[in-house]
Amino acid sequence: MSEIKKVVLAYSGGLDTSIIIPWLKENYNNCEIVAVAADVGQGAELSGLEQKAIKTGASKLYIEDITKEFVEEYIFPTIKAGAVYENKYLLGTSFARPIIGKRLVEIAKAENADAIVHGCTGKGNDQVRFELAIKAFAPNMKIIAPWRTWELKSRDDEIDYAIARNVPIPITRETNYSKDKNLWHLSHEGLDLEDPSNEPMYDKILELGVSPEKAPDKATYITISFEKGIPVALDGVKVDGVELIKKLNEIGGANGIGIADLVENRLVGMKSRGVYETPGGSILYHAHEVLETLCLDKETQHYKQQIGLKFADLVYNGQWYTPLREALCAFVDATQETVTGEVKLKLYKGNIINAGVTSPYSLYSEEVATFGEDDVYDQMDSQGFINLFGLPIKVKALLDEKREQNI
Repeated sequence: MSEIKKVVLAYSGGLDTSIIIPWLKENYNNCEIVAVAADVGQGAELSGLEQKAIKTGASKLYIEDITKEFVEEYIFPTIKAGAVYENKYLLGTSFARPIIGKRLVEIAKAENADAIVHGCTGKGNDQVRFELAIKAFAPNMKIIAPWRTWELKSRDDEIDYAIARNVPIPITRETNYSKDKNLWHLSHEGLDLEDPSNEPMYDKILELGVSPEKAPDKATYITISFEKGIPVALDGVKVDGVELIKKLNEIGGANGIGIADLVENRLVGMKSRGVYETPGGSILYHAHEVLETLCLDKETQHYKQQIGLKFADLVYNGQWYTPLREALCAFVDATQETVTGEVKLKLYKGNIINAGVTSPYSLYSEEVATFGEDDVYDQMDSQGFINLFGLPIKVKALLDEKREQNI
C-alpha cells in the first residue's frame, strides 16, 4: 500500500463512493484522492458534489460533462443495432460505464495517479465494465475495489460507517435502494425488490414518470424523424440527441412509458431483480424498429436481429472496447444507409402504438401487396414456388410411406 500516493476515484456522491474517501485515507496512508464525477445526464445529483468531496477528504473534484459523447457514440450505435438485453433491458447502466472508465483513465494519466478506484460491489456487473475499460486504455494501471476487501458487508454497514465519520449521505435506511441514473434511464434495486414475488411500489420509487394507471386518459401523438438510423427531429423540429432524449423522457414519463420490471442474468452468474425507467429510450427503440420494417429487406432484417442479441451481450458484459463490437457496428452502419424517414406514434397509458410510418427508401409496394386487382403479380407463380419449396417435405413423406408399406 505504501506505493499508492495518489488515486483517481470514480465519484458519484452516493453511499458507496461517499464512504470510500475516508476509507482510502485510513487504509492507504492518507493518500491523495482525486475524485471524478462523470456527467452523463444525471442532473441534480451533481449539485453540491465538489464541496462534499473535498470536505470528506478529496483534494479536488473533476466534473466531466461527457453527455454529448455518451449519446452520439454509445447510445445511438446501440439503438441502431437494436440491442436489448434479455428482451427488456435497454442497457442504460451498461453503456455508460465504458465511457466513464475511459475518462477516468485520461484523468489518471494527467494526474500521474498510481491507481484508479471504483465503488462497485463484487457481486455486480459494473466492476467488470469499469475494469475492462481501464484495461483497454491503461493496461498496467492498478485498480482498487474496496468492496472486495473492506470489512463492510452490507449497505447497512456502510450507513453505520458514514454516520460514525460524519459523512453526509443522500439516503436513509428506509430509502436505501441501489440506484443508477443518467440521461437514458434510472434503475432501482434492493430492499423489497430483492424478492421477485413483491409488486414494485411504483408510487414510491418512480422518478422519471408515472405508472400507467396515473397517466392521462388522452393519448399523446409524436413524430420522430430519422436519418440513417439516427433520430434527428421531434414533431418536425430538428433537435440534438441530448435534448431529444430529455424531451422524450418528459413526454414518455408523463404517459407511463418505459417501466420494466425484470429478473436478469448478471455476468457474474447470479440472477438479480430490478426496475428500470427508460421512457425516452423505449420510444426511440420502438420508433427505430418500426422504420426498419419498412426500409430493410427480409434477410438483412432477420440477420440484424441476431446481431442485436450479440451486441447486447457485448455491451452488458462490458466489452465495448473490443474488435468484435467495432466490427458489428460497421455491419450495423451499413444496414442503416436507408433507414431514413418519419415514424408517428401514439402514447397511451404505458403503451406505444404505431400511428404511421413513411420513408423515401420504403420497400413496401402497395401495388404488389394489395388484396385488390393488380397487374404486377401473377398468383399462379406461387404454385410452382410452393412445389419447389415443399419438395423436401414431399419427398420425405413419400419415402416414409414406402418404408411403412414394406414393413
